[in-house]
Amino acid sequence: MRRVRLPGLLLPLVVATGGCGIQATDVVEVGDPATVEVAPGREQGTLLYFVSPPPGKRLMPVVRPFDLTVHDTPDGTGAMRAWRGPDKAITMLFNGPDENETAAGLRTELPDTGAVSSLSLGPDGVLVRLSTPVKELSAIARRQLICTSAQALTSGRAVAVRLTGVDGTLGPEHCSL
Repeated sequence: MRRVRLPGLLLPLVVATGGCGIQATDVVEVGDPATVEVAPGREQGTLLYFVSPPPGKRLMPVVRPFDLTVHDTPDGTGAMRAWRGPDKAITMLFNGPDENETAAGLRTELPDTGAVSSLSLGPDGVLVRLSTPVKELSAIARRQLICTSAQALTSGRAVAVRLTGVDGTLGPEHCSL
């Protein structure tokens, strides 16, 4: 019976593979993670942010298409066109999740008040004007408004947003998901 020394065979293999010329390096920072836009173009819809089912209270983006309406043209023939003002996104948000979104467990923490709103973009960011109190809103309700407003006007979440209501102004805040 022949005996083979195992350490004697492994030593040449370790030496051969250990000297392949690749140098160790430190971690290299290259920036933020990649983002992918999943929403349709502005002419087709908008992103609304609703609250996830319990136990978590996270914001969940929902793509909501705009309703198409007929508008008369000067020649009287009418033309199909989407109503796509950014104020429409806040109106849809205050109306809450639709039937399918509710079935998926999404909900809103915004009051069902029929609030009148307007959005404007200025040098300091987005200003949301509401006909309701804003200081009484829960933190997640404010985040719903902030993220939906930022997306409606800028197609991004990095812009500063201020909320103004009948009881004062909150912010500026950024959408943090």
